[in-house]
Amino acid sequence: MASAISVQTGRIRVLKEGSWRPSDQTVGPVVYWMFRDQRLRDNWALIHAVDLANRTNAPVAVVFNLFDQFLGAKARQLGFMLKGLRQLHRQIESLQIPFFLLQGDAKETIPDFITKCGASHLVTDFSPLREIRSCKDEVLKRTSDSLAIHEVDAHNVVPMWAASGKLEYSARTIRGKIHKLVPDYLIEFPKLEPPKKKWTGMMDKPVDWDSLIDKVVREGAEVPEIEWCVPGEEAGMEVLMGNKDGFLTKRLKNYSTDRNNPVKPKALSGLSPYLHFGQISAQRCALEARKVRSTYPQAVDTFLEELIVRRELSDNFCYYQPHYDSLMGAWEWARKSLMDHASDKREHIYSLEQLEKGQTADHLWNASQLEMVYQGKMHGFMRMYWAKKILEWTNGPEEALSISIYLNNKYEIDGRDPSGYVGCMWSICGVHDQGWKERPVFGKIRYMNYAGCKRKFNVDSYISYVKSLVSVTKKKRKAEEQLTKDSIDPKLNCV
Repeated sequence: MASAISVQTGRIRVLKEGSWRPSDQTVGPVVYWMFRDQRLRDNWALIHAVDLANRTNAPVAVVFNLFDQFLGAKARQLGFMLKGLRQLHRQIESLQIPFFLLQGDAKETIPDFITKCGASHLVTDFSPLREIRSCKDEVLKRTSDSLAIHEVDAHNVVPMWAASGKLEYSARTIRGKIHKLVPDYLIEFPKLEPPKKKWTGMMDKPVDWDSLIDKVVREGAEVPEIEWCVPGEEAGMEVLMGNKDGFLTKRLKNYSTDRNNPVKPKALSGLSPYLHFGQISAQRCALEARKVRSTYPQAVDTFLEELIVRRELSDNFCYYQPHYDSLMGAWEWARKSLMDHASDKREHIYSLEQLEKGQTADHLWNASQLEMVYQGKMHGFMRMYWAKKILEWTNGPEEALSISIYLNNKYEIDGRDPSGYVGCMWSICGVHDQGWKERPVFGKIRYMNYAGCKRKFNVDSYISYVKSLVSVTKKKRKAEEQLTKDSIDPKLNCV
């Protein structure tokens, strides 16, 4: 008997119809090509893949393709991702679903896997970034017309294409559209059961996760791993709801008042790495937050605005604006204003190397840069100031945008994310903002300065806080390096 469809049709886009029909006696496997949503629980794409398998009496498999340093990702990002995938591998196999780790160009590895296993359906999750969309388009071309391909938005609460069919100007223009659909899509997830038919095809090769992680961490050592966040679904849920220091259980009450104060980092949720890698569902975060709204209404409303409206506005921008990482992606008023002031005299001009090392005359800016370099994150308020000062200290808006995106993607644990691109575009190009009083260098782009930061928070305390973080991190890394040297050549320790 066919199982009920658990995933709303509005969350699914059929990219290719395929040739499967309900009357078919034998149907090939269903393959879920996982990329953006790296989790077992609360995953609409995986739920849909299992649904399809059960309705067609077919087995199901999960495939993940490891790109080679995707968009410049280093040990920090790849180590976090792979350690999460190692846990996910065990969890998925507990449901009797095989997990295949592929390496190489997905335009080749995915079609090859589809052909070898004789799949009837391919399910993918959704990303608005051009590299993933281009890869997916190529997979469509290289696979047989008999293969059905479904794309599921398992990342957003309201599916990107349901929220809006066009590029939105600002949060104001998309907020009402999203709020209208939230009651339809912010629903509890069904329980994921093992598929009815077991996989009997090609067997997944054992993955030597330790060797793979060691290799990636060694090759990407330029940007080392961080310790303040532990990868994986369980760790993500602990950050959200843990009894010791969970965001919703222990820290939520101060979110609306303190989230923009860099001296109070614990006011932030700490969920960004888990949301970026899909190790936790934004929908799960929203469902749990709603349960405590009666206690902290303002904090929950503010959190849901950031979690749903602002994040989904970023996906909207990156999907509908092909130039989401260049000056061409700015609105015409902003682009014209920036170019009118591109040749304005700057008080300072810094090279990429000086900026990367935090070697400017602004100690506050240096602290924010070093927080990102050593901690893999920068406070959200400081990200705005940081990017705007890069506009002020470089040879023009194109260079400023290029440098800010490069540094963000290289050092942030959640780099290469739509929210990161939009954050840089907002700060430098006025995306999702309005025009302000015209001034040198900035034109009509919103201005931020050191004096404004001093009025908002204790600048000296923030600088001291970062200095302490950097000092502790350096000492730990030095000790780890010494341990590594000792383990390589124990004779050096002999007296």
